[in-house]
Amino acid sequence: MSLYILDPKVNELADEVMRQLGTKTKTEAVRYALESVLKQADEKLSVEERVRRIQDRVAARMGPLAVDFDQEACMDEMWED
Repeated sequence: MSLYILDPKVNELADEVMRQLGTKTKTEAVRYALESVLKQADEKLSVEERVRRIQDRVAARMGPLAVDFDQEACMDEMWED
């Protein structure tokens, strides 16, 4: 996927970041800059907010909980012969 920068000022900034970082492409420079901004924003969050975001990501990967799961019945089945 290509990176198209239509704004001349943004293009100039991307060129400057590319020069200062020594990256080969503007895409690398923009990726680094965006990751840096996100990291700084994350560091400003409280511990509780950072933990909540991690919990949300894990919950999204796990999918919905099985509401109809019967823990007691499951445990009983383990002890039956």
